[in-house]
Amino acid sequence: MKLYYSPGACSLSPHIALHEAGLPFELVLASTKTHKLGDGTDYYTINPKGYVPLLEFDDGTRLSEGPAIVQWIADQVPERHLAPPAGTIERYRLMEWLNFISTEVHKQFGVIFNPAMPEEAKTVVRTRLNSRFSYIDRELAGKDFVMGSAFTVADCYLFVMAFWTRRLNIEVSEFTNFTAYAARVEARPSVQAAMKNEGLLT
Repeated sequence: MKLYYSPGACSLSPHIALHEAGLPFELVLASTKTHKLGDGTDYYTINPKGYVPLLEFDDGTRLSEGPAIVQWIADQVPERHLAPPAGTIERYRLMEWLNFISTEVHKQFGVIFNPAMPEEAKTVVRTRLNSRFSYIDRELAGKDFVMGSAFTVADCYLFVMAFWTRRLNIEVSEFTNFTAYAARVEARPSVQAAMKNEGLLT
């Protein structure tokens, strides 16, 4: 199994999930700037969408989109409780979180990361992100993780958003539940391993 990734990109989420699951995998670097692999292969020939993450199975089947990938990973090891059982309301709560992170948080960051975007637009997005982190902070009150006491693949994804606030110098210290949560997740061996593999730890 191969995970196509770019250091510090949203592919860090399934990278963490794979470590949590204990599944064997190979990392394949796919540049988000050149869209080429290390051997010069055009990444678009592998993933026509051109972005990461992409999970390639041993039979050549490929799965894209982070929220789908992390749920597949979780379902391979149900005993690790990285996702609630399919069909339960808790599973739909997990999907609710994954969708919220994807559409209301992750996509906002895309504007800030884009060097061609005017500063006025980035200011608007930073304000919007602030309101989203305020909501997350309230939801995390009294919880260890997004879903409560159990670490799930939603935490793999939300942690990447927390990591991006550091990369972009977005001030979130007022959200004490969120900042404590991010530190708690970062201390997990799976997160440390994934970040080390991607060269994100100094």
